[in-house]
Amino acid sequence: MPSDVVRVIYRKYDGSAHRDYPARRLAEDDLGVWLGVPAGTESVYHGRPSVEQIPFVLLVPHHGWWTGMFNPPPRTSEVYCDIATPARWEGEDTVHLVDLDLDVVRRRETGLVELRDEDEFAVHRARWGYPDDVVTEAEAASRWLLGALGDGTEPFATSYRKWLALVV
Repeated sequence: MPSDVVRVIYRKYDGSAHRDYPARRLAEDDLGVWLGVPAGTESVYHGRPSVEQIPFVLLVPHHGWWTGMFNPPPRTSEVYCDIATPARWEGEDTVHLVDLDLDVVRRRETGLVELRDEDEFAVHRARWGYPDDVVTEAEAASRWLLGALGDGTEPFATSYRKWLALVV
């Protein structure tokens, strides 16, 4: 039986801490594992203690090079996808991801979909020596997400809303 609480651990490619927080397992389906993070959740962000001010739902896909964060208002990003290595599960209660800097975001008010942090990706690629296959996968995931967040592809159209309603 899967644990009700999953520890989500993001690191950077050099192994440094990025994000770390507990999340409630909401469901698992063909898209991946849906995790809920209510407001007030204690977390670590860039190695420093933090508290989540706005709830969100995180989708960890079974095989994708990304994670999807689905946000309620007042957050200006409706969907925020981190380009990351595929999830590595440690048992049922801990998931490890390596954040690869690039983000694909859909803005709530305008629906604008944008690729962010290309400069950070370039710097870290050179500094930490991202292998060519990692670069290829990260760029392919970014291109796919740029289309999927804008064209009604699920889970980015409406399917996430039922899960977000459970943590808002």
